Amino acid sequence: MTSASLSRAVRGTVSGLPGGFWWLWASTLVNRVGAFVLTFMSLFLTQELGYSGWYAGIVVALHGLGGIAGAPLGGVLSDRWGRRPTMIVAHLAAAACAAALVVVTSAWGIAAVVLLMGVAMQAVRPSISAAIADLVPESDQRRAYALNYWALNLGFAIAALGGGAAVFLGYRALFVADAVATVLCALIVFLRLPETRPAAAGGKDGDTDEAAEGHKDRVTALDVLRDAPFRTLVLLNLLVCTVFMAPWVGLPLTMAAQDLSGSYGAVIAVNGVVIVALQLLVTTVIGKRSPAALLTVSSLLFAAGTGATALAGTPLAFGATVVVWTIGEMVHVPTNAAATARLAPEHARGRYQGVMGMSWAVAGTVAPVLAGWIVDGPGPGVLWLGCAVVGCAAAAGYALLLRRALAEDGGEQGDGNGNGDKGGGQTPSATAPAVERAADGA
Repeated sequence: MTSASLSRAVRGTVSGLPGGFWWLWASTLVNRVGAFVLTFMSLFLTQELGYSGWYAGIVVALHGLGGIAGAPLGGVLSDRWGRRPTMIVAHLAAAACAAALVVVTSAWGIAAVVLLMGVAMQAVRPSISAAIADLVPESDQRRAYALNYWALNLGFAIAALGGGAAVFLGYRALFVADAVATVLCALIVFLRLPETRPAAAGGKDGDTDEAAEGHKDRVTALDVLRDAPFRTLVLLNLLVCTVFMAPWVGLPLTMAAQDLSGSYGAVIAVNGVVIVALQLLVTTVIGKRSPAALLTVSSLLFAAGTGATALAGTPLAFGATVVVWTIGEMVHVPTNAAATARLAPEHARGRYQGVMGMSWAVAGTVAPVLAGWIVDGPGPGVLWLGCAVVGCAAAAGYALLLRRALAEDGGEQGDGNGNGDKGGGQTPSATAPAVERAADGA
């Protein structure tokens, strides 16, 4: 591919999306640029407040636990209240929690604040994902989710670099900056992003809008899980996310066992560098390819990258494994988000994205515990072999169970009760009122 053709491909990736999406993209970037709390929480607790590493680990796990509740809650609220008010309230709640950490020093107080922060941060993600589906035509949703994910990682990279200011200003100053950035994010949504939730449609036989809306409000997370193709997508995503989360605990422990812990920072930084540098190119390459095929390939990349970690013995080799599973991440995250939007009917987009977000939160809570236990017990080799097996199993599931449901040429979409609804997940941008990723994601 020549530089000219690459330039055209990248321009094609970022062109043609509605203005409302770009305001949402900007809010995501601003939010992540100021995301200091989780990045530096462990250091703040151990170095500045004198708590143990064990307590710091518990606090981080509580953030994930809050996310398990926050994701479905945010999904319900975004369908009932609307995307815009849910985003604003959740962002302001997260900002209040970040500000509270400046003054709260007791063990129980910090734990409670971080738990609530996990709820708030995860609650906003379904509304963002649903808004993207509201604004962007189905044919462009995959690249829209990829661009939003790129903003998340670009902002995170900037935040990591800006974290050096902690040496001079202290961790509390970074937490204040986090709160300010999150409030600014809420202001962007309030000032520039109109409500995107599809209006309540009038029912048949004289049903009122209120009756139609009341029917929608009766859709629960259990109703969403009765949609068989979506339930399969959630369970397979849980497997993939478990594999994806394992290296964040297993990799430093594995490298430490080989006396390479000093190189871990550089090795894991490869993940962010590759995403920032290559996400737009990867989005161009995957183009209009089958979602089921892309999810299969991404699962195999996760399996190959994590499995090869068992064979690595140098920082360069460990870095190469990170490159492999990072490419899998870049393919999987936007494709999975677009697949969720495709299967969700308009009136339940928030709930579908909330249930999917819950699978990420569960994996983020369970995988670190499992990874640490396996490394300390059976050993790192068992962990990485297990990751390879689980990744391959997920790939087989996508290929065998979801190929038809996710077909681009008219796959059926669930209505929350396992019934099909052709085209129910698409809202043309011309009729959209004016969009993570989120999917956190990871």
